[in-house]
Amino acid sequence: MTTTTEQLLKAHELFPDEVVTTAHVRHLDLPLGAGRFALITLDNGFDHTKPTTFGPGSLAKLNEALDQVEREAAAGEIVAVGITGKPFIFAVGADLKGVEVLKEHSDALAIGKGGHDVFKRIAALPVPSFAFYNGAAMGGGVEVGLHCTYRTVSSGLPAFSLPECFLGLVPGWGGCTLLPNLIGAGKAVQVIIENSMAQNKQLKGKDVFELGIADAIFEPADFVEQSLLWTAQVLTGAVTVERPEIDRGQAWDDAVAWGRAVVDGKVHGAAPAPYRALDIIAQVKDGDLQAGFDAEDAALADLIMGDELRAGIYSFNLVQKRGKRPAGAPDKALARPVTKVGVVGAGLMASQLALLFARRLQVPVVLTDIDQERIDKGVGYVHGEIDKLLAKGRVNGDNANRLKGLVTGSLDKAAAFGDADFVIEAVFEEMGVKQQVFAEVEAVVSPTCILATNTSSLSVSEMASKLEHPERVVGFHFFNPVAVLPLLEIVRGEQTDDASLATAFGVAKKLKKTAVLVKDAPAFVVNRILTRFMGEIQQIIDEGTPIAVAEKGVEPLGLPMSPIVLLELVGPAIALHVSETLHHAFPERFFVSENLARVVQAGKRGFYTWASGQQELDPEVVALLQQGDKVLTEEQVRERALGAVAQEIQLMLDEDVVAEAQDVDLCLITGAGWPFHLGGITPYLDREGVSERVNGRRFLAQGVASVPA
Repeated sequence: MTTTTEQLLKAHELFPDEVVTTAHVRHLDLPLGAGRFALITLDNGFDHTKPTTFGPGSLAKLNEALDQVEREAAAGEIVAVGITGKPFIFAVGADLKGVEVLKEHSDALAIGKGGHDVFKRIAALPVPSFAFYNGAAMGGGVEVGLHCTYRTVSSGLPAFSLPECFLGLVPGWGGCTLLPNLIGAGKAVQVIIENSMAQNKQLKGKDVFELGIADAIFEPADFVEQSLLWTAQVLTGAVTVERPEIDRGQAWDDAVAWGRAVVDGKVHGAAPAPYRALDIIAQVKDGDLQAGFDAEDAALADLIMGDELRAGIYSFNLVQKRGKRPAGAPDKALARPVTKVGVVGAGLMASQLALLFARRLQVPVVLTDIDQERIDKGVGYVHGEIDKLLAKGRVNGDNANRLKGLVTGSLDKAAAFGDADFVIEAVFEEMGVKQQVFAEVEAVVSPTCILATNTSSLSVSEMASKLEHPERVVGFHFFNPVAVLPLLEIVRGEQTDDASLATAFGVAKKLKKTAVLVKDAPAFVVNRILTRFMGEIQQIIDEGTPIAVAEKGVEPLGLPMSPIVLLELVGPAIALHVSETLHHAFPERFFVSENLARVVQAGKRGFYTWASGQQELDPEVVALLQQGDKVLTEEQVRERALGAVAQEIQLMLDEDVVAEAQDVDLCLITGAGWPFHLGGITPYLDREGVSERVNGRRFLAQGVASVPA
């Protein structure tokens, strides 16, 4: 038994729950008389719903397989070695559950070195090696293939990425070192940094080939057979693999500088992982692979023992696990089927909803509004968006025609909604208007039809209070843009019954949304927290702190945009309306900015102008502002804004607005683009000591989204 295997088995003892991936070796004769071939298949014994991962036990199994093929290659019994995966999955990287239990830097370093020691053996084999990327490949799954001499990829491969920086790690088993030396620093920065920081954007098989990561691409139906034929052609000399020369001059430095600009724009220095990855890419410009591997080991160990990675894993688990099994959702067996959907309103939000329901549920969707012109405009918008999907190849001609046929409009609510199972309103955010709409709809729908409201801040219970059947009313709050943001806040009114709620969760699942159950409390979760946060910033500005100082004060959070830019995205009028609604509910905590009211009164769309090509304060808005003389420092701004958020979250938990702090984080990550590397908001507040300063205790136990004590 090798030293590496012993080390890995020792590490495996720290992680007894690992689902071990085996490495099956089988032999076959290649076509064209190319010789005997050893094919290693990575398989954890489960179907594609439980993807193959690499923990220490799995690495030990691969190491044993490499012992075997290395002996066979040295003895001249095989001419080459291949690695592939089980159906639909190549391998999706390190088993992050194991990372969560590590408490010592030395153990973290051993995990990095263990992966390197095993994977480097592939490149050191005395015969050529081939990776056949047959299915999803991420992280260490991508990296094991990078150590091979050649790579093929399936055109049907749905997801290929190095997502480590997104989570708070670096591609540490060869990714930072080998990828730029294979395809150049520019393309490597795109994959490792830009895609990862863009909410973990995935590559398809075609992208992998076009970037030069794979040397050949084949259809999924006979992918392995075609890969073996191509392997034989390479080995016999019938095919020569040519790769462009890597530019190790100014282009390399420019790529790293561009990567730093991308990261600065995303996290403003608040997340160490992408900067460590760029340091390694810069270091391996001279092609010294071992120096790169050593730097990867050091970075992995440091980051594994840092809170950012733990927060990233926490975020990942929230989205992948809690987001798919919503806390407090009723038994799904109670859900009723939905065979037709009605949408009240035909404006932009309503039209986006109609498109989403038609695409995901594949059922008829009918829009209504107060006049035919608005209805025609709404239906026209949906049909236009379907044409755009067709032009991009996202749907084919038949699908486009079918989707267009599903979305219609009608002035007659009785005709439109009489046989609907689910009707959602997206009309003006005013209680009287919404109550009138629901009264009109209730008069024409069946007794079991769900009535859903897309309200962002109004009481669902009050909206339902005058209906004959208030038990079927549910809040169904989407976030804009509907097609992009995954969150759906599902609001249980005081009288909402389990069957209606279960149906709402069933629809949310079919819409592929992350549903979180929330109590019928003012502004629910995301808007309440953001309004408190934004209100505090606006109050600080009104009191006298310059806008630039207030903006810079919260930069270390690494938010996707500054509060004042967010204000423009939301729309000053909407932001003012929500702040007034919450001020009415909680006057002592929610501030209504007189300056914001002046901006709305003047009809301005925001505080900034881009007329010069640069972002700068609009002089017309500056002329409107009336400020006091209380000026805070950046640190004081951050302390006060975060203190307000910590207080509001604790009050929400005390009021049972959501089940746990985890749901607050899930909402902010999926509904407001709050950074993955922060773990949402509560781990950050714990880490900075804000939770204990404001509330006297942490939101999460030590070891949850942080390094264990």
